[in-house]
Amino acid sequence: MPTPLTQDQCCVIIGASHAGVSAAFALRKYGWIGEIYLFEKTSHLPYHRPPLSKTFLYEDQSQDDHYLKNNDSYKDQDIQLHLNTDIIKIDRHDKYILDSHSKKVTYDYLIYACGAKALVPPIVGINNSPNVFCVRELDDILAIKAKLKDVELPKIVIIGGGYIGLEIASSMRKMNAEVVLLERENRLLQRVSVVEVSDFFESLHVSHGVKVFKQKNVNAVESTGEGLNVKCDGGSNYQADIVILGVGIVRNVSLANEAGLVANNAIVVDDHCRTNDPSIFAIGDCTEHHNNRYSMDLRLESIQNANDQAKVAAANICGEQQSYDPIPWFWSDQYDTKLQTVGIYSGYTDIILRKEINNSNSISIWYFKNEKLLAVDAINHPKAYVLATKIIKKELIVNKEKCANPDVDFHPKNIIST
Repeated sequence: MPTPLTQDQCCVIIGASHAGVSAAFALRKYGWIGEIYLFEKTSHLPYHRPPLSKTFLYEDQSQDDHYLKNNDSYKDQDIQLHLNTDIIKIDRHDKYILDSHSKKVTYDYLIYACGAKALVPPIVGINNSPNVFCVRELDDILAIKAKLKDVELPKIVIIGGGYIGLEIASSMRKMNAEVVLLERENRLLQRVSVVEVSDFFESLHVSHGVKVFKQKNVNAVESTGEGLNVKCDGGSNYQADIVILGVGIVRNVSLANEAGLVANNAIVVDDHCRTNDPSIFAIGDCTEHHNNRYSMDLRLESIQNANDQAKVAAANICGEQQSYDPIPWFWSDQYDTKLQTVGIYSGYTDIILRKEINNSNSISIWYFKNEKLLAVDAINHPKAYVLATKIIKKELIVNKEKCANPDVDFHPKNIIST
């Protein structure tokens, strides 16, 4: 029998982004009647992250419109939100945390939702200029927008050709900036996609005026009288008013490591989102879990993962057994193009590329391990995304011949084998 919930219990949540906020409100939904402390190291009310590299950057929007909840919502649910407060210690033995204001809070359960921070590569001079920016926090975007107001036709150099770099490039072109994108590998999106997807998005950005340079390893950023000089191996140089980094993340696990939680550059959790300490759960970007559907350990950096893990952790804390067994999904908006991905393509044995006859920009890439559908990348093709999600979830069999033939109407009765 689960332990009864009482008013004298306390749950501490460290980190108030999507995962932490979702966990706090889910606890109330599942019947938690004790105290909830939600700690956030920044001074902003918790906010939506996806618009930061998109509409919030290139449109004149108020940050108030992007808050996850208004301030009254936390009060209504009796959630004690502490902004501008960092946690400096977790004492697992005596079950308390110590915050940056020297306040100690004893907990019955703790939820670690510290997320990740932008990776800053070891490039000479990169930390010496106020005009080099990351893209991770609201303050990053506010700083970029403030700088852009001072430059009529800004020259932007983006380091990194992953999804963040590409989304920033799209946003900057909508602002009529000159954009150079430097990628260290020999194709864009190399760590997260296949050649067909890389080629599509490179062509998309080139057609919108982005100058894409691959196999460019940046070794220095120098301040000049006219702005910044970005230097690469081999002697090439690129002038910029602003340099934006989009080269990856580092998970915030140092506090967890100091507390003795098991972490392999991410905090290891079971299918209940519980760590090796039964009183501590971890959720969101900072975690690693074993996905039974794909028989592999995954680190998912998505809103879906954050929100779903938050609900599972809250349910289990409140005595309701729930397991986390997701079909990962992801999206990216660039210009008028939407990519929707479902599943994990790792381990695929064959691939189908389908272009719709009536819309050449509507493309889907289907990844199979023998007869099993693993994943689909749907570019401007919501029907493919929805159908693929159904097929993967129910483990249905795809008629590959019909799926690959654009003359065959894209309908479940044609695509799914009976």
